[in-house]
Amino acid sequence: MRMYDIIEKKRDGEELTRDEIRYFIDGYTKGDIPDYQASALMMATYLKDMTTEERAELTTAMVESGDQIDLSAIEGIKVDKHSTGGVGDTTTLVLAPLVASVGVPVAKMSGRGLGHTGGTIDKLEAIPGFHVEISNEEFINLVNRNKAAVIGQSGNLTPADKKLYSLRDVTATVSSIPLIASSIMSKKIASGADAIVLDVKTGAGAFMKDLEDAKDLAQAMVAIGNRVGRKTMAVISDMSQPLGYAVGNALEVKEAIDTLQGDGPEDLTELCIALGSQMVLLAGQAENMGEAREKLEQAIASGKAFEQFKLFIESQGGDPAVVDNPSLLPQAAHKIELPAEKSGTVAEIIADEIGTSAMMLGAGRATKESKIDLAVGIVLHKKIGDYVKKGEPLLTIHSNQEKISDIKERLYASIKITDNDQEAPPLVYDTISQ
Repeated sequence: MRMYDIIEKKRDGEELTRDEIRYFIDGYTKGDIPDYQASALMMATYLKDMTTEERAELTTAMVESGDQIDLSAIEGIKVDKHSTGGVGDTTTLVLAPLVASVGVPVAKMSGRGLGHTGGTIDKLEAIPGFHVEISNEEFINLVNRNKAAVIGQSGNLTPADKKLYSLRDVTATVSSIPLIASSIMSKKIASGADAIVLDVKTGAGAFMKDLEDAKDLAQAMVAIGNRVGRKTMAVISDMSQPLGYAVGNALEVKEAIDTLQGDGPEDLTELCIALGSQMVLLAGQAENMGEAREKLEQAIASGKAFEQFKLFIESQGGDPAVVDNPSLLPQAAHKIELPAEKSGTVAEIIADEIGTSAMMLGAGRATKESKIDLAVGIVLHKKIGDYVKKGEPLLTIHSNQEKISDIKERLYASIKITDNDQEAPPLVYDTISQ
């Protein structure tokens, strides 16, 4: 078998076989196939696409290129949730204790963030003492005992994906649906879940800014998951404006605590219930969506989900007092309000610009080497469709910098106020299960 022939075959729009795909992934992971040939195949795939079977074979080969997490010692059906990313996306912090509180085991493997704000692990580490450096054995024991635990990603999980992603980043092939779908799904499958719920974002703050592209990606990932034997479904949700009000690590932890107490933002609460209901259903803990939703709403109303969060934090070394007293979280030195320059209805809040502003404050990483300031970020006071009076605060900037005029300018430019009525965008656009 020759790499030249595989490139030629995909260039001409033909379907690659299982053996050809494995030859490529094995060879490239080991370093036997050079970057220039892998780049040629990536571009051919970008231009000619892949069949559902090819996508599944590519994903499986990437899974088998490195470690796979064995969660069979955890009782029950393990359901994982993955978001394609956004601004103020605090869903995992809410969902893990919420879903665990109704008996669904949540064995979550998460990473650190690169971009607007930290990843799930960065956010959790805003809680004094919380740590994710635990052994696989302890991880499994925690899930069996408490129904929820979070661990850092394995260093050798899907090494083929790491190499391919770096290559795609410099060869203009990042936006290829089969390559995105196999990248995401290979990590989820290697992480050992029995079922997967995907939150595919669309809008200004999402990777897939166009709704039809988001649907294509969701369908591709669901098809891969189901093809390789993992029950998979996707929710397509809005990211034209930040989810919830908080953007920033400690700020998002506080918002998650509020949400678990029933006092969170309406959109964050609703999306967590929608995603959580799917997780409960796939785990076999409810007969239908209505029953699943009722269980989760009751868990919040009764305080059960809130207590589960405390247990989760304490079991991984975190200070549970933070849950009752969020002022113990890291606090920024300055809180600066941004007043509206005119009265009217908020017509637009450009999510990625809000995210970039938070990163400029120090809430996210511009590069892998950047150090995150866990205390800083932005808390919105208005969302699209809300009325604001001139001089009323649009948001509060939590900063450890005194000179932030450039950030204020960016924030003003990202929020549009109109004299006309404006409807809020839908929160969920579609649900895809096959």
